[in-house]
Amino acid sequence: MKKHWDNPNEHTMPESTRVPASFIIGNVAVAPATVLAPMAGVTDTVFRRFIRNASVFSADATSDASVDTEVTNQQSGCGLIMTEFTSADGLSRMRESKRKRYLTFYEDEHPISAQLFGSNPDTLADAARIVEETGFDMVDLNLGCPSKRVTSCNGGSGLLRDLPAIAKIFEAVRAAVTIPFTVKFRMGWNDSQIICVELARMAQESGLNAVALHARTREQGYTGQARWEWIAAVKDAVTIPVIGNGDIRTPEDAAAMVAQTNCDAVMIGRAAPQNPWLFRQIAQYTALGRYDEPTDLDRYRMIKTYFQMLLEADFPESQGKMKQFASWFTHGVPGGARLRKSIFAAKKGDAVLEAVEEFFATPRPDADEPVEVVDAAELVTTTVCD
Repeated sequence: MKKHWDNPNEHTMPESTRVPASFIIGNVAVAPATVLAPMAGVTDTVFRRFIRNASVFSADATSDASVDTEVTNQQSGCGLIMTEFTSADGLSRMRESKRKRYLTFYEDEHPISAQLFGSNPDTLADAARIVEETGFDMVDLNLGCPSKRVTSCNGGSGLLRDLPAIAKIFEAVRAAVTIPFTVKFRMGWNDSQIICVELARMAQESGLNAVALHARTREQGYTGQARWEWIAAVKDAVTIPVIGNGDIRTPEDAAAMVAQTNCDAVMIGRAAPQNPWLFRQIAQYTALGRYDEPTDLDRYRMIKTYFQMLLEADFPESQGKMKQFASWFTHGVPGGARLRKSIFAAKKGDAVLEAVEEFFATPRPDADEPVEVVDAAELVTTTVCD
């Protein structure tokens, strides 16, 4: 997953348009209208729960009579979370015990959608049934992944070259499950094959309950600007909810996307690991017309909490994930390079936590006051877990 943007547009805060307070996918209410994008290697259950709880916000204590507080967030700034994309072929073949590794979720993750990829209609239908039986609120089809490994098997965005095949998948999956069925796709394979409007219409005609458009082609990958005008074109073409995705890094970006496209919700991907508070900031802006930047204490609590959650989950790859996320979590932290170096050099998870504590407890130029370190288990109990 590419972590940075190519010459991103800078958006100012629209005067009146904000991210909607809610929207409905089938029979599932999503509030607020913000979605954590499915990201391979990122959105496991620990990260999803971390984002959901890091986004909690209430306007009650800071209400402003000059702002319309009816448009607000009641529970969490992140309205819908999605799993990493999962192979339908693998899911249908593996033992039930192994499925739990890929389909584990907790009650505090609702509403949650499981994303599948594949190219065989019957296999995808079987996998969708497993998703429904497992208790997910909805199932999503991945038509957006640009990875050559996935597209070479006609999965992900590879299917964008074969609309008749997509139609058969829509029909098979829709007939297999009763939960809401959605699809996430790109504009097309390349600029000469833009099929997003046609695909959205086909999804609606096939009984899908919402569509999400990442406004780039497969050929673009994650480069260049997301072309939001195609999100607007899809919105004009269908009556089911349209979720916009691409280049949302700030609350201003989210509001600007809604203003420019009239989309029903916004989906956030790459920005979430860099700024886990983004959903909360969007909710703050929606309720109050302003939002807070994270302090050093916020960053310390966030890093320590997530890393401790990983260790408690006892994933084999927990320490690797700590190092993977270190570069994102220290984005914008004064002296962050030193912390990253310490994390990368650590041999065990406990050493990573010690490096985090030492870093934030030490005075640094251009930083907030040193933070008072606390027990990591206490942070998890008070900040994240029910």
